[in-house]
Amino acid sequence: MRRLRLSITHCSGRALILTDTPRPDCDNCGGAGGIASDYGDYDTGEYAGTDWEPCPCWTQWCIRLLPLSRLSRRLRRRGAGRSPWADGYSDEPPF
Repeated sequence: MRRLRLSITHCSGRALILTDTPRPDCDNCGGAGGIASDYGDYDTGEYAGTDWEPCPCWTQWCIRLLPLSRLSRRLRRRGAGRSPWADGYSDEPPF
């Protein structure tokens, strides 16, 4: 049974896509969608990277539903990430 979800991608332009979700109760991958295996360099034996094998409970397909445009300058947030209701005081530690 497929578990579909909507997502936003930024790969080939911003778009809304429909994609499959891994089974959360899968015995093979534990809901991650794949199994990661680390491998080392043959000469030194040190870590060289990670291979990722997709699990059969999940398919790596997606359907591009709607291309999304960038927000206009008026709708973009301004400032350095502060809350507009903060009155100049920060709620981040240290208080």
